[in-house]
Amino acid sequence: MKVHFVGIGGIGVSALAQYYLAKGHQVSGSDLVSSEITDALKKKGVKILIGKHKAKNLPEDTDLVIHSLAIQPNNPELIGGHIGGHRMSTILSYPEALGELTRKYFTIAVSGTHGKSTSAAMIALILIKAGLNPTVIVGTKLKEFGDSNCRVGKPVRQAQGKIQYLVIEADEWQASFLNYWPKIIVLTNIEKEHLDFYKNLNDILKTYKKYIGHLPKDGVLIKNAKCKMQNAKWQGKIQNFSLQQKETKKLRKILKVPGEHNVLNALAALTVARILKIPDKISLNALSGYKGSWRRFEEKTIKLKAKNCKLISDYAHHPTEIEATLKATREKFSRRGIWCVFQPHQYQRTYYLFDDFVKVFKEALRPAQGEEDKSSSSPFATAREGKPQIDRLIITDIYDVAGREEKKIKEKVSSERLIKAINKPLAIYIPTIKKAADYLRKNLQGGEVVIIMGAGDIYKLCEQF
Repeated sequence: MKVHFVGIGGIGVSALAQYYLAKGHQVSGSDLVSSEITDALKKKGVKILIGKHKAKNLPEDTDLVIHSLAIQPNNPELIGGHIGGHRMSTILSYPEALGELTRKYFTIAVSGTHGKSTSAAMIALILIKAGLNPTVIVGTKLKEFGDSNCRVGKPVRQAQGKIQYLVIEADEWQASFLNYWPKIIVLTNIEKEHLDFYKNLNDILKTYKKYIGHLPKDGVLIKNAKCKMQNAKWQGKIQNFSLQQKETKKLRKILKVPGEHNVLNALAALTVARILKIPDKISLNALSGYKGSWRRFEEKTIKLKAKNCKLISDYAHHPTEIEATLKATREKFSRRGIWCVFQPHQYQRTYYLFDDFVKVFKEALRPAQGEEDKSSSSPFATAREGKPQIDRLIITDIYDVAGREEKKIKEKVSSERLIKAINKPLAIYIPTIKKAADYLRKNLQGGEVVIIMGAGDIYKLCEQF
Protein backbone atom coordinates (compact mmCIF):
# COMPACT_ATOMS: atom_id res chain seq x y z
CA MET A 1 0.00 0.00 0.00
CA LYS A 2 1.19 3.53 -0.81
CA VAL A 3 0.75 5.97 2.09
CA HIS A 4 1.46 9.69 1.79
CA PHE A 5 1.69 12.05 4.79
CA VAL A 6 1.03 15.78 4.50
CA GLY A 7 2.81 17.62 7.30
CA ILE A 8 5.08 14.64 7.95
CA GLY A 9 7.47 16.69 10.13
CA GLY A 10 4.92 16.84 12.96
CA ILE A 11 5.88 14.80 15.99
CA GLY A 12 2.74 12.65 15.94
CA VAL A 13 2.41 12.33 12.18
CA SER A 14 6.07 11.30 11.86
CA ALA A 15 5.53 8.50 14.39
CA LEU A 16 2.58 7.15 12.40
CA ALA A 17 4.68 7.30 9.23
CA GLN A 18 7.28 5.09 10.91
CA TYR A 19 4.55 2.66 11.95
CA TYR A 20 3.38 2.22 8.35
CA LEU A 21 6.97 1.94 7.15
CA ALA A 22 7.69 -0.82 9.69
CA LYS A 23 4.57 -2.64 8.48
CA GLY A 24 6.06 -2.84 5.00
CA HIS A 25 4.13 -0.06 3.23
CA GLN A 26 5.58 2.43 0.75
CA VAL A 27 5.71 5.74 2.64
CA SER A 28 6.21 9.28 1.36
CA GLY A 29 5.55 12.70 2.86
CA SER A 30 5.84 16.44 2.54
CA ASP A 31 6.38 19.43 4.79
CA LEU A 32 7.03 23.14 4.39
CA VAL A 33 10.47 23.04 6.03
CA SER A 34 13.03 20.37 6.80
CA SER A 35 13.88 19.41 10.38
CA GLU A 36 15.79 16.77 12.26
CA ILE A 37 12.56 14.73 12.20
CA THR A 38 12.27 14.82 8.40
CA ASP A 39 16.01 14.15 8.09
CA ALA A 40 15.66 11.06 10.30
CA LEU A 41 12.71 9.80 8.22
CA LYS A 42 14.77 10.22 5.03
CA LYS A 43 17.50 8.02 6.49
CA LYS A 44 14.89 5.33 7.19
CA GLY A 45 13.81 5.27 3.55
CA VAL A 46 10.84 7.65 3.51
CA LYS A 47 10.63 9.85 0.40
CA ILE A 48 10.41 13.42 1.75
CA LEU A 49 9.47 16.51 -0.28
CA ILE A 50 10.24 19.87 1.32
CA GLY A 51 8.68 23.17 0.29
CA LYS A 52 5.34 24.39 -0.95
CA HIS A 53 2.66 21.70 -1.01
CA LYS A 54 1.79 20.54 -4.52
CA ALA A 55 -0.63 17.96 -5.93
CA LYS A 56 2.21 16.35 -7.85
CA ASN A 57 3.89 15.47 -4.54
CA LEU A 58 1.49 12.52 -4.26
CA PRO A 59 2.88 9.34 -5.80
CA GLU A 60 0.68 7.93 -8.54
CA ASP A 61 -2.01 5.56 -7.24
CA THR A 62 -1.57 6.60 -3.61
CA ASP A 63 -3.89 4.44 -1.50
CA LEU A 64 -3.99 6.48 1.69
CA VAL A 65 -3.32 10.14 2.48
CA ILE A 66 -2.85 11.06 6.15
CA HIS A 67 -2.56 14.71 7.12
CA SER A 68 -1.77 16.82 10.15
CA LEU A 69 -4.70 18.69 11.68
CA ALA A 70 -2.86 21.92 10.84
CA ILE A 71 -3.36 21.19 7.11
CA GLN A 72 -6.26 23.12 5.59
CA PRO A 73 -8.94 21.40 3.42
CA ASN A 74 -7.86 23.40 0.35
CA ASN A 75 -4.30 22.04 0.53
CA PRO A 76 -3.26 20.99 -3.02
CA GLU A 77 -2.12 17.57 -1.83
CA LEU A 78 -5.47 16.81 -0.20
CA ILE A 79 -7.26 17.98 -3.33
CA GLY A 80 -4.87 15.81 -5.35
CA GLY A 81 -5.73 12.88 -3.11
CA HIS A 82 -9.40 13.32 -3.94
CA ILE A 83 -8.58 13.19 -7.63
CA GLY A 84 -5.80 10.59 -7.38
CA GLY A 85 -3.41 9.36 -10.06
CA HIS A 86 -5.97 6.96 -11.56
CA ARG A 87 -8.42 6.67 -8.66
CA MET A 88 -9.41 8.39 -5.43
CA SER A 89 -7.31 7.94 -2.32
CA THR A 90 -8.65 7.43 1.20
CA ILE A 91 -7.95 10.66 3.12
CA LEU A 92 -7.70 10.68 6.92
CA SER A 93 -6.50 13.18 9.48
CA TYR A 94 -3.78 12.00 11.88
CA PRO A 95 -6.25 11.37 14.75
CA GLU A 96 -8.65 9.54 12.40
CA ALA A 97 -5.86 7.25 11.22
CA LEU A 98 -4.60 6.64 14.75
CA GLY A 99 -8.19 6.07 15.85
CA GLU A 100 -8.43 3.15 13.41
CA LEU A 101 -5.46 1.53 15.15
CA THR A 102 -7.00 1.99 18.62
CA ARG A 103 -9.94 -0.18 17.57
CA LYS A 104 -7.59 -3.04 16.60
CA TYR A 105 -5.27 -2.98 19.63
CA PHE A 106 -5.55 -3.11 23.42
CA THR A 107 -4.99 0.64 23.66
CA ILE A 108 -3.65 2.59 26.63
CA ALA A 109 -4.26 6.28 25.91
CA VAL A 110 -2.54 8.99 27.95
CA SER A 111 -4.43 12.28 28.09
CA GLY A 112 -4.17 15.59 29.92
CA THR A 113 -2.82 19.10 29.62
CA HIS A 114 0.67 18.18 30.83
CA GLY A 115 2.81 15.07 31.19
CA LYS A 116 1.41 13.00 28.32
CA SER A 117 4.72 12.22 26.61
CA THR A 118 6.62 11.36 29.77
CA SER A 119 3.79 9.27 31.27
CA ALA A 120 3.31 7.39 27.98
CA ALA A 121 7.07 6.76 27.73
CA MET A 122 7.20 5.43 31.29
CA ILE A 123 4.21 3.14 30.68
CA ALA A 124 5.79 1.86 27.47
CA LEU A 125 9.10 1.05 29.17
CA ILE A 126 7.33 -0.85 31.95
CA LEU A 127 5.37 -2.91 29.41
CA ILE A 128 8.56 -3.68 27.49
CA LYS A 129 10.34 -4.80 30.69
CA ALA A 130 7.33 -6.98 31.51
CA GLY A 131 7.56 -8.70 28.11
CA LEU A 132 4.27 -7.30 26.79
CA ASN A 133 5.98 -5.99 23.61
CA PRO A 134 3.79 -2.89 23.00
CA THR A 135 3.50 -0.76 19.91
CA VAL A 136 4.15 2.84 21.02
CA ILE A 137 3.32 6.15 19.31
CA VAL A 138 4.39 9.15 21.40
CA GLY A 139 5.03 12.86 20.94
CA THR A 140 8.72 12.75 21.77
CA LYS A 141 11.82 10.80 20.83
CA LEU A 142 13.09 8.22 23.30
CA LYS A 143 16.69 7.10 23.73
CA GLU A 144 15.39 3.60 24.46
CA PHE A 145 13.77 3.55 20.98
CA GLY A 146 16.97 4.65 19.24
CA ASP A 147 15.88 8.33 19.35
CA SER A 148 12.58 7.47 17.71
CA ASN A 149 9.00 8.37 18.66
CA CYS A 150 7.63 5.05 17.41
CA ARG A 151 8.10 1.42 18.39
CA VAL A 152 6.28 -1.40 16.61
CA GLY A 153 5.61 -4.42 18.83
CA LYS A 154 3.99 -7.83 18.36
CA PRO A 155 1.08 -9.71 19.96
CA VAL A 156 1.82 -11.63 23.15
CA ARG A 157 0.05 -14.75 24.37
CA GLN A 158 -1.79 -14.30 27.67
CA ALA A 159 -4.54 -16.13 29.52
CA GLN A 160 -7.17 -14.22 27.50
CA GLY A 161 -5.47 -15.18 24.22
CA LYS A 162 -3.15 -13.16 22.02
CA ILE A 163 -3.09 -9.44 22.89
CA GLN A 164 -1.37 -6.60 21.04
CA TYR A 165 -0.81 -3.57 23.27
CA LEU A 166 -0.72 0.00 21.95
CA VAL A 167 0.42 3.00 24.02
CA ILE A 168 -0.45 6.43 22.63
CA GLU A 169 -0.77 10.07 23.56
CA ALA A 170 -4.36 11.22 23.21
CA ASP A 171 -4.31 14.95 22.53
CA GLU A 172 -7.27 17.18 23.30
CA TRP A 173 -6.53 19.80 20.60
CA GLN A 174 -9.50 20.04 18.26
CA ALA A 175 -10.98 17.16 20.29
CA SER A 176 -8.59 14.74 18.56
CA PHE A 177 -9.04 12.12 21.28
CA LEU A 178 -12.70 11.65 20.36
CA ASN A 179 -11.36 9.50 17.51
CA TYR A 180 -9.81 7.01 19.95
CA TRP A 181 -11.32 3.91 21.57
CA PRO A 182 -8.96 2.82 24.38
CA LYS A 183 -9.30 0.10 27.01
CA ILE A 184 -7.39 2.21 29.57
CA ILE A 185 -7.36 6.01 29.78
CA VAL A 186 -4.71 7.76 31.86
CA LEU A 187 -5.72 11.31 32.79
CA THR A 188 -2.79 13.35 34.12
CA ASN A 189 -4.50 16.72 34.69
CA ILE A 190 -6.91 19.19 33.07
CA GLU A 191 -6.30 22.93 32.71
CA LYS A 192 -7.18 25.81 30.41
CA GLU A 193 -5.41 25.17 27.12
CA HIS A 194 -6.12 25.34 23.37
CA LEU A 195 -8.50 28.24 23.88
CA ASP A 196 -8.33 28.86 20.14
CA PHE A 197 -10.60 25.81 19.92
CA TYR A 198 -12.38 25.53 23.28
CA LYS A 199 -14.60 28.28 24.68
CA ASN A 200 -13.50 27.84 28.31
CA LEU A 201 -12.58 25.26 30.95
CA ASN A 202 -16.15 23.96 31.15
CA ASP A 203 -16.09 23.29 27.43
CA ILE A 204 -12.83 21.37 27.87
CA LEU A 205 -14.31 19.30 30.73
CA LYS A 206 -17.41 18.54 28.68
CA THR A 207 -15.25 17.18 25.85
CA TYR A 208 -13.14 15.08 28.24
CA LYS A 209 -16.30 13.53 29.67
CA LYS A 210 -17.43 12.57 26.18
CA TYR A 211 -13.99 11.03 25.53
CA ILE A 212 -14.10 9.01 28.77
CA GLY A 213 -17.43 7.65 27.53
CA HIS A 214 -15.47 5.80 24.81
CA LEU A 215 -14.18 3.33 27.40
CA PRO A 216 -15.83 -0.10 27.31
CA LYS A 217 -17.66 -1.43 30.37
CA ASP A 218 -14.58 -3.37 31.46
CA GLY A 219 -12.25 -0.42 30.76
CA VAL A 220 -10.35 1.57 33.38
CA LEU A 221 -9.95 5.30 33.98
CA ILE A 222 -6.69 6.06 35.79
CA LYS A 223 -6.64 9.67 36.89
CA ASN A 224 -4.88 12.24 38.99
CA ALA A 225 -6.87 12.43 42.21
CA LYS A 226 -7.15 16.21 41.72
CA CYS A 227 -9.11 15.74 38.48
CA LYS A 228 -12.81 15.94 39.28
CA MET A 229 -14.82 14.21 36.57
CA GLN A 230 -18.32 14.14 38.01
CA ASN A 231 -21.20 13.35 35.68
CA ALA A 232 -19.01 11.53 33.17
CA LYS A 233 -21.26 9.13 31.25
CA TRP A 234 -18.95 6.19 31.80
CA GLN A 235 -19.36 4.51 35.21
CA GLY A 236 -16.73 1.76 35.11
CA LYS A 237 -13.61 1.27 37.21
CA ILE A 238 -11.76 4.42 38.33
CA GLN A 239 -8.30 4.31 39.91
CA ASN A 240 -6.75 7.48 41.35
CA PHE A 241 -3.08 8.32 41.85
CA SER A 242 -1.58 11.13 43.95
CA LEU A 243 1.54 12.30 45.77
CA GLN A 244 -0.06 11.03 48.99
CA GLN A 245 0.70 7.43 48.01
CA LYS A 246 3.35 5.58 49.98
CA GLU A 247 5.31 4.87 46.76
CA THR A 248 6.00 8.60 46.31
CA LYS A 249 9.00 8.60 48.63
CA LYS A 250 10.65 5.69 46.82
CA LEU A 251 10.02 7.21 43.40
CA ARG A 252 11.64 10.47 44.48
CA LYS A 253 14.78 8.48 45.24
CA ILE A 254 14.98 6.31 42.15
CA LEU A 255 13.87 8.64 39.32
CA LYS A 256 16.62 10.18 37.19
CA VAL A 257 14.27 12.89 35.89
CA PRO A 258 13.74 15.70 38.45
CA GLY A 259 10.58 17.37 39.71
CA GLU A 260 7.37 16.46 41.51
CA HIS A 261 5.53 16.51 38.18
CA ASN A 262 7.67 13.56 37.07
CA VAL A 263 6.89 11.72 40.30
CA LEU A 264 3.20 12.09 39.39
CA ASN A 265 3.92 10.81 35.88
CA ALA A 266 5.65 7.77 37.40
CA LEU A 267 2.73 7.16 39.77
CA ALA A 268 0.37 7.14 36.79
CA ALA A 269 2.58 4.60 35.02
CA LEU A 270 2.82 2.43 38.13
CA THR A 271 -0.98 2.43 38.43
CA VAL A 272 -1.33 1.22 34.83
CA ALA A 273 1.19 -1.56 35.53
CA ARG A 274 -0.79 -2.75 38.53
CA ILE A 275 -4.01 -2.84 36.51
CA LEU A 276 -2.16 -5.09 34.05
CA LYS A 277 -0.87 -7.20 36.98
CA ILE A 278 2.77 -6.33 36.35
CA PRO A 279 4.83 -6.83 39.55
CA ASP A 280 6.08 -3.65 41.22
CA LYS A 281 9.65 -4.96 41.07
CA ILE A 282 9.55 -4.86 37.27
CA SER A 283 7.83 -1.46 37.17
CA LEU A 284 10.20 0.23 39.61
CA ASN A 285 13.20 -1.20 37.78
CA ALA A 286 11.90 0.25 34.49
CA LEU A 287 11.15 3.64 36.06
CA SER A 288 14.58 3.86 37.69
CA GLY A 289 16.18 3.30 34.30
CA TYR A 290 14.15 5.94 32.45
CA LYS A 291 16.65 8.44 31.03
CA GLY A 292 14.21 11.11 29.97
CA SER A 293 13.21 11.98 26.43
CA TRP A 294 13.82 14.51 23.69
CA ARG A 295 13.35 18.06 24.95
CA ARG A 296 12.13 16.95 28.36
CA PHE A 297 14.81 18.32 30.70
CA GLU A 298 17.47 17.20 28.23
CA GLU A 299 20.88 18.18 29.61
CA LYS A 300 24.07 19.14 27.78
CA THR A 301 27.35 20.41 29.25
CA ILE A 302 29.38 23.06 27.41
CA LYS A 303 32.66 24.79 28.19
CA LEU A 304 32.43 28.58 28.48
CA LYS A 305 35.14 30.89 29.81
CA ALA A 306 37.06 27.87 31.16
CA LYS A 307 34.06 26.73 33.19
CA ASN A 308 31.29 24.19 32.59
CA CYS A 309 27.85 25.57 31.82
CA LYS A 310 24.78 23.37 31.75
CA LEU A 311 22.23 23.74 28.92
CA ILE A 312 18.81 22.18 29.52
CA SER A 313 16.37 21.87 26.63
CA ASP A 314 12.74 21.51 27.68
CA TYR A 315 9.41 21.43 25.85
CA ALA A 316 7.52 23.43 28.50
CA HIS A 317 5.23 25.94 26.79
CA HIS A 318 2.22 26.30 29.13
CA PRO A 319 2.50 28.43 32.31
CA THR A 320 1.97 25.43 34.60
CA GLU A 321 4.65 23.44 32.76
CA ILE A 322 7.03 26.39 32.96
CA GLU A 323 6.54 26.71 36.71
CA ALA A 324 7.07 22.97 37.27
CA THR A 325 10.19 22.88 35.08
CA LEU A 326 11.78 25.94 36.70
CA LYS A 327 11.08 24.53 40.13
CA ALA A 328 12.70 21.22 39.15
CA THR A 329 15.71 23.11 37.79
CA ARG A 330 16.17 25.05 41.03
CA GLU A 331 15.78 21.89 43.12
CA LYS A 332 18.46 20.12 41.11
CA PHE A 333 20.85 23.09 40.83
CA SER A 334 20.21 24.83 44.13
CA ARG A 335 23.52 26.75 44.28
CA ARG A 336 24.04 27.74 40.66
CA GLY A 337 22.89 30.76 38.73
CA ILE A 338 19.93 29.89 36.50
CA TRP A 339 19.05 31.70 33.29
CA CYS A 340 15.89 30.98 31.32
CA VAL A 341 15.44 31.49 27.59
CA PHE A 342 11.79 31.11 26.61
CA GLN A 343 10.18 31.07 23.18
CA PRO A 344 6.38 31.47 23.41
CA HIS A 345 4.61 28.88 21.25
CA GLN A 346 1.71 30.11 19.13
CA TYR A 347 0.24 33.62 19.19
CA GLN A 348 -3.17 32.39 20.29
CA ARG A 349 -1.86 30.50 23.32
CA THR A 350 0.24 33.54 24.31
CA TYR A 351 -2.78 35.81 23.94
CA TYR A 352 -5.29 33.70 25.85
CA LEU A 353 -2.86 32.80 28.68
CA PHE A 354 -1.01 36.14 28.71
CA ASP A 355 -1.74 36.97 32.36
CA ASP A 356 -0.70 33.46 33.45
CA PHE A 357 2.64 33.78 31.62
CA VAL A 358 3.25 37.15 33.26
CA LYS A 359 2.44 35.80 36.71
CA VAL A 360 4.66 32.71 36.50
CA PHE A 361 7.70 34.65 35.28
CA LYS A 362 7.22 37.48 37.77
CA GLU A 363 7.16 34.99 40.61
CA ALA A 364 10.10 33.05 39.17
CA LEU A 365 12.52 35.96 38.83
CA ARG A 366 14.66 36.91 41.80
CA PRO A 367 14.82 40.62 42.74
CA ALA A 368 17.31 42.81 40.90
CA GLN A 369 20.48 44.02 42.64
CA GLY A 370 19.57 46.30 45.52
CA GLU A 371 16.21 44.59 45.95
CA GLU A 372 17.45 41.21 47.19
CA ASP A 373 15.37 39.08 49.50
CA LYS A 374 16.93 39.92 52.89
CA SER A 375 15.85 36.57 54.34
CA SER A 376 18.13 34.74 51.92
CA SER A 377 21.75 33.91 52.75
CA SER A 378 22.51 33.04 49.10
CA PRO A 379 22.09 35.06 45.89
CA PHE A 380 20.79 31.84 44.32
CA ALA A 381 18.36 30.76 47.04
CA THR A 382 16.02 27.87 46.40
CA ALA A 383 12.82 29.91 46.30
CA ARG A 384 10.91 32.75 47.88
CA GLU A 385 7.84 31.51 49.69
CA GLY A 386 7.93 28.17 47.85
CA LYS A 387 8.13 29.73 44.38
CA PRO A 388 10.72 28.69 41.79
CA GLN A 389 13.50 31.20 41.17
CA ILE A 390 15.62 32.16 38.19
CA ASP A 391 18.26 34.86 37.90
CA ARG A 392 17.76 36.11 34.35
CA LEU A 393 14.98 35.78 31.76
CA ILE A 394 15.23 36.14 27.98
CA ILE A 395 12.11 35.92 25.81
CA THR A 396 12.43 35.52 22.03
CA ASP A 397 9.83 36.16 19.37
CA ILE A 398 6.68 34.02 19.42
CA TYR A 399 6.92 30.82 17.37
CA ASP A 400 4.40 31.13 14.54
CA VAL A 401 2.55 27.84 14.07
CA ALA A 402 1.56 27.40 10.42
CA GLY A 403 -2.16 26.81 9.95
CA ARG A 404 -3.09 27.67 13.55
CA GLU A 405 -2.76 31.45 13.78
CA GLU A 406 -5.33 34.21 13.33
CA LYS A 407 -4.17 37.57 11.97
CA LYS A 408 -6.33 39.55 14.40
CA ILE A 409 -4.72 37.72 17.36
CA LYS A 410 -1.19 38.19 15.99
CA GLU A 411 -1.76 41.93 16.01
CA LYS A 412 -2.73 41.91 19.69
CA VAL A 413 0.18 40.08 21.31
CA SER A 414 3.99 39.97 21.12
CA SER A 415 7.00 38.96 23.18
CA GLU A 416 7.86 42.64 23.65
CA ARG A 417 4.47 43.19 25.29
CA LEU A 418 5.06 40.13 27.47
CA ILE A 419 8.39 41.52 28.69
CA LYS A 420 6.82 44.93 29.31
CA ALA A 421 4.05 43.33 31.42
CA ILE A 422 6.55 41.26 33.43
CA ASN A 423 8.26 44.60 34.11
CA LYS A 424 11.45 43.26 35.71
CA PRO A 425 14.96 44.60 35.01
CA LEU A 426 16.30 41.04 34.74
CA ALA A 427 13.79 40.15 32.00
CA ILE A 428 14.76 41.15 28.47
CA TYR A 429 13.44 40.70 24.94
CA ILE A 430 15.80 39.31 22.28
CA PRO A 431 14.01 38.60 18.97
CA THR A 432 16.00 35.75 17.38
CA ILE A 433 17.73 32.54 18.42
CA LYS A 434 21.02 33.73 16.93
CA LYS A 435 20.94 37.03 18.84
CA ALA A 436 20.04 35.15 22.04
CA ALA A 437 23.07 32.89 21.54
CA ASP A 438 25.33 35.92 20.99
CA TYR A 439 23.97 37.53 24.17
CA LEU A 440 24.61 34.38 26.20
CA ARG A 441 28.20 34.04 24.94
CA LYS A 442 28.90 37.64 25.86
CA ASN A 443 27.21 37.74 29.27
CA LEU A 444 27.48 34.29 30.86
CA GLN A 445 30.38 34.08 33.27
CA GLY A 446 30.68 30.30 33.22
CA GLY A 447 29.15 27.86 35.68
CA GLU A 448 25.53 28.89 35.10
CA VAL A 449 22.58 26.70 34.16
CA VAL A 450 20.61 27.84 31.09
CA ILE A 451 17.13 26.36 30.73
CA ILE A 452 15.91 26.69 27.13
CA MET A 453 12.12 26.32 26.95
CA GLY A 454 9.41 26.19 24.33
CA ALA A 455 7.61 23.88 21.89
CA GLY A 456 8.88 25.59 18.71
CA ASP A 457 12.41 25.62 17.32
CA ILE A 458 14.11 27.18 20.36
CA TYR A 459 15.97 23.88 20.85
CA LYS A 460 18.20 25.06 17.99
CA LEU A 461 19.76 27.46 20.48
CA CYS A 462 21.59 24.49 21.96
CA GLU A 463 23.06 23.79 18.52
CA GLN A 464 24.60 27.29 18.52
CA PHE A 465 27.02 26.03 21.18
